[in-house]
Amino acid sequence: MTVTANGPLPSRSYDVTVVGAGVVGCAIARELARRPSLRVAVVEAQDDVGQGTSKANTAILHTGFDAVPGSLEARLVREGSRQLAGYAAESGIPVERVGALLVAWDEEQLAALPHLAEKAVRNEYGDAHLIEPPELYAREPHLGPGALGALHVPGESIVCPWTTTLAYATQAVRQGVDLHLNSPVEQVGRRDGTHVLTTARGTLRTRWLVNAAGLHADTLDRHLGHDDFTVTPRRGQLIVFDKLARDLLHHILLPVPTALGKGVLVAPTVYGNLLLGPTAEDLHDKRATGSTAEGLAQLREKGARILPALLDEEITAVYAGLRAATDQDDYRITAHPEQAYVTVGGIRSTGLTASLAIAAHVTALLADTGLDLGPAVDLAPVGMPNLGEAYPRPYQRAELIAADPEYGTLVCHCERVTRGEIRDALASTVPPRSLDGLRRRTRARAGRCQGFYCGAAVRELFEEARTGT
Repeated sequence: MTVTANGPLPSRSYDVTVVGAGVVGCAIARELARRPSLRVAVVEAQDDVGQGTSKANTAILHTGFDAVPGSLEARLVREGSRQLAGYAAESGIPVERVGALLVAWDEEQLAALPHLAEKAVRNEYGDAHLIEPPELYAREPHLGPGALGALHVPGESIVCPWTTTLAYATQAVRQGVDLHLNSPVEQVGRRDGTHVLTTARGTLRTRWLVNAAGLHADTLDRHLGHDDFTVTPRRGQLIVFDKLARDLLHHILLPVPTALGKGVLVAPTVYGNLLLGPTAEDLHDKRATGSTAEGLAQLREKGARILPALLDEEITAVYAGLRAATDQDDYRITAHPEQAYVTVGGIRSTGLTASLAIAAHVTALLADTGLDLGPAVDLAPVGMPNLGEAYPRPYQRAELIAADPEYGTLVCHCERVTRGEIRDALASTVPPRSLDGLRRRTRARAGRCQGFYCGAAVRELFEEARTGT
């Protein structure tokens, strides 16, 4: 198993290379790792897995009730939702089935709810049902005044998106997949039946190529001579409210969706916060992940109607992510057998939910293009660190602390992160290469003080691990 971030890429040729180590790329690598006869690599432009859209989404495990019936996305979200729920339970990824309420605020939205319920049935989800205002306010007493009703979708859940991506990558690497970080693909050529990828760290050769490059999937597609779709970066800004706000809300509160997406929601997170967002701003710059005063003001305005008391709570953080929007309401997953190439484009916010099903679908397409997959094996289960508030954390587990006192020594008091957790993350299969990477693995520096008190101690532990002192 190899994880590299510096130096030249290996000279050996691979059977399959996946471009992009987001949640979908890592899921595909994990699925391919089940075929031990294959030599598999993942190349990622940044210094960690899950650094793009995967780290900045709304962290919802969807049922697929409102997907376009009959679309590829609808099928893969439906299958992937069940698969990821089972995988999360096996791997220790925090999931909470809180359910969602699709709230109607005017007569037009109210009239749309029965159609959404019918749409859910067409998507093979039969548990969605309409509720009247009295039940709605009984369920959510802090909801703003004037709601006319809602569609209750009890199967919607919240999940840890970062731990999911890391779990896939960990299993893939442990099974022999090579993960090459800091390797943006600059050119792609094809010689004698082999793809030749020119990256910032040198040349990589592979027989089959999978394009899971997210926001840059259209650019890579054009390197291979295709012009089937264009990715428009759609920025979603979000506000994270303090954990003291958590009791204001019991469900995910969804608006009636529009052509730009699902709109602004209010949702709990598995970490114990409340999330308000996202905006939906179509941009040209695929690096524009900054928040804006205008966007945050828009969110606060919408939040004031949905959950007025929320605006009295303290804000822990704001962030923004870019979604890979295209001109079609479906994934753009296409096999090109003559090139031994599969495009996995247009994967929007549902990609987290559908990731395992997308991986199986792409693997089947590779087989259809002529790749001999060989026999499949079961991967050894992976146990991920628990970052969720609904499950016992290490500092709460007396038996763990008795065996290793490091799990009883808090470093980050806001998020209750211990020295043992930080130590484990720094020594893990796919270790962090920055303080932000360590934060995603442990939640250290992610609380209300944003590292003001623990920052120096966390940095010291990080530097000690890097230098071996």
